[in-house]
Amino acid sequence: MKKDITRRDFLNGTQIAIGATVGASLLTPWTEAFGAPNSFTLDKDYYPPAKNGLRGSHDGSWETMHARVMGEDWNANKIDDEYDLVVVGGGISGLSSAYFYRKKHPDAKILVLDNHDDFGGHAKRNEFKHGDDIRIGYGGTEAIDTPSSYSPEALELLKELGIDLSKFYDAFQQDLYSSRGMGFSIVFDEENFGETKHVTGYGEKSWEDFAAEAPLTDKARADFIRVQTAEVDYMPGVPVDEKFKILRKTGYSSFLRDYCKVDEQVINIYQHWGMSFWCVDMEEVPTTSVQYYDGGIPGVDHTLPMRSGRGDDPYIFHFPDGNASIARLLVRKLIPAAMPGSTMEDVVTTRADYSKLDEKDSNINIRLNSTVVHAVNTNDGKNVEITYVNGGDAHKVRAKKCIMACYNSAIPYICPEMPEKQKEGLAFNVKVPLVYTKVLIRNWEAFDKLKTSFVYFTGGFYKQAELAYPVSLGDYKRSQTPDEPMVVHMCHVPLFPDIKGPDQWRAGRNQILTTTFEEFEGHVREQLTQALGEAGFDADRDIEAITVNRWPHGYAYSNELLWGEEFAEEDKPWVIGRQPFGNIHVANSDSAASATTKAAIKEAHRAVKEITG
Repeated sequence: MKKDITRRDFLNGTQIAIGATVGASLLTPWTEAFGAPNSFTLDKDYYPPAKNGLRGSHDGSWETMHARVMGEDWNANKIDDEYDLVVVGGGISGLSSAYFYRKKHPDAKILVLDNHDDFGGHAKRNEFKHGDDIRIGYGGTEAIDTPSSYSPEALELLKELGIDLSKFYDAFQQDLYSSRGMGFSIVFDEENFGETKHVTGYGEKSWEDFAAEAPLTDKARADFIRVQTAEVDYMPGVPVDEKFKILRKTGYSSFLRDYCKVDEQVINIYQHWGMSFWCVDMEEVPTTSVQYYDGGIPGVDHTLPMRSGRGDDPYIFHFPDGNASIARLLVRKLIPAAMPGSTMEDVVTTRADYSKLDEKDSNINIRLNSTVVHAVNTNDGKNVEITYVNGGDAHKVRAKKCIMACYNSAIPYICPEMPEKQKEGLAFNVKVPLVYTKVLIRNWEAFDKLKTSFVYFTGGFYKQAELAYPVSLGDYKRSQTPDEPMVVHMCHVPLFPDIKGPDQWRAGRNQILTTTFEEFEGHVREQLTQALGEAGFDADRDIEAITVNRWPHGYAYSNELLWGEEFAEEDKPWVIGRQPFGNIHVANSDSAASATTKAAIKEAHRAVKEITG
């Protein structure tokens, strides 16, 4: 499918080593003609994980690229330095690219450039201070999901980083909340159900008892109980393969409406159920996909048999800061002095020394607050020249190879000389906007009194309020009892019922970037009060800090939703987009159309293999 790349698509929303032998730098001698590079070394007290307020794509991280899209250009008159490899993007894919390349060329000179004030990309670490205690949360990528599905290269990387997956079986106390009788609950909204009411015990009480407490009409109550309990095939006589074919193009809401024949109130219960995963309402999520989400959704199991091929791994492979610890372990491998320690346990609590990331005499530099605006192959075909903006000033470096580990949608503006077909392939990806808000509360007694650890909102700005995963690693101990401080996870996805397909995500970018912190905070206070006020929660007293991780360009595009097209492998836009362009290569989760850490690592390995063989 041809797609013209436009500014609207992006904006709608918003020292020198010499030698070329193995065991020495791969650089050529002429670099010393350019003199010593500028110093970008950060201060000792620089520590972005401790920042609250608006984080994620924070102010200062996106404006330069947006100006580039609008046509602004920057010129650097001289080349500051020369590298074997420059990586654009310091997320997990970019850091993995640097790691894989360095394995092949241990003495190579590598520069990683990232537009954010922290490394890790979407694997963002949030720290909160509570007295002398530190509580940690994840501001983006949250877990090593289904490690049994990871490629051998990705699993080997985790092992080389020192990650022993078996340790999570003890670290993650799977029964902490359930042992206290805490489960899932729903806040029903007034618009769709006539009143705002918090009903606890979803999945714990009998469906009859839960429905009796829910603000439903008699018909909706009966339909809710039926769809939860009846062992009914709602497509009798239809061959299994035909069912899959039909339901692959049938949204779950339509399945409930047209096949299960339930009242619209039942559909409204589940309309936003998967918003934090698919970032659309359930009108656009294929019925074939919902069986695997949160233990399954009612009405499907006796119509559509479960198909094998999906791992049965428990969802426990989670550091307290999510996959930010993977990024931190990668930094430890690349620049040991920046991340003191030696184990997967101590990386959780060690304080990163950001002043070591970009030292003048180092062979590996991670340069933050640096937005790449142009990368071009040199006329002789031997190098790439990369222009970036740091502190408002343009700088230029030269590299033998360049890996673009940034957003696919940015690459056509950074590399305008690329063939049109490749730029169209890169532009096909529309990243999904979302917001992870972390709220430090002084205790979780109100959750415990109501016996809920996960509150789902049928309406409202935030889709959920969820207690932190109960993980203890090394010196970091989970919040064990209700009188201790707790990080609450709340997720917001912009929703436009009148817009379908990727256009709603384009519109969502602008909404996220123009929503103020005060608005995010107001919704936090309102919805936590809705859910917990009856148990004594007081927002003014109990909320200690809020960090809003906004991601206007969040999840990588996935082709599994209703509008997803079928492509031959070689015709997939993201496959076309990731092809090498001279000495420029592409590595990111976008290039696999999969918003996962395993995709980020796998694509990094592929890109480096293209370079090194």
